[in-house]
Amino acid sequence: MPLKLYQFAISHYSEKVRWALDFKGIGYEPEYLLPGMHGKVIRGLTGGKATSVPVLVDSGKAIQGSVEILDHLDSAFPDNALLPEAPDERASALAWEKRLDEEAGPAVRTFAYHHLLQRPKVVAPLLTAKTAFWNQYLLRLGFSRVDETMRELMNINEKTAARAQTVIESLLEEINAVYQEGRYLAGPGFSRADMTAGALFAPLFMPSQYPVPWPRPGRLPPGLREWHQQKGSLLEPVANCYRKHR
Repeated sequence: MPLKLYQFAISHYSEKVRWALDFKGIGYEPEYLLPGMHGKVIRGLTGGKATSVPVLVDSGKAIQGSVEILDHLDSAFPDNALLPEAPDERASALAWEKRLDEEAGPAVRTFAYHHLLQRPKVVAPLLTAKTAFWNQYLLRLGFSRVDETMRELMNINEKTAARAQTVIESLLEEINAVYQEGRYLAGPGFSRADMTAGALFAPLFMPSQYPVPWPRPGRLPPGLREWHQQKGSLLEPVANCYRKHR
């Protein structure tokens, strides 16, 4: 029975798991869900209250969350290990992953959505990517409610977006200092720490491997476009690592 990955196409935590599966050469069946309408499916898989994605189903067992899924993949499919062998490097990789999951992931989501939600025609195809084609039109019809709900649930506003931007820039500067020395985040080799950094920052550099229809630069909301013009170079080391290993 093939593995099945329940996910949002736009989710950068889902991208982390997609990358891990591809990196290990593990075949799987993608199951793309529509954000906001996915809860019943996820609760049915996990038997719990949390409705977060991604969820990987392997031989009938549901594993929820990118960290738990990567742990499972390294245990069940040890080839192309995602963690270094040296204990200190393993600890460093896991510490970086935890920090990036807790800081970079929410910051990128807040910053990007604050601007993208200002452009319904741009964000609707991203939110509905890989789902039934009519979802995009339904979402645009009810977009004012979608905008309000997303901002409320994720605490997205002008102030939180400004704080998120500061977090993003600080983390990228720190990561870049490591990469510019010719090293990876947890030693001399690529690990799940670098995978996490690349996946979570990917919505800002918009790689072609990501399964959504990224807008052309000229269609980006002004706030994102200006940030790319002023600070986009900060993304290059992380984007280069993504392109090299993805």
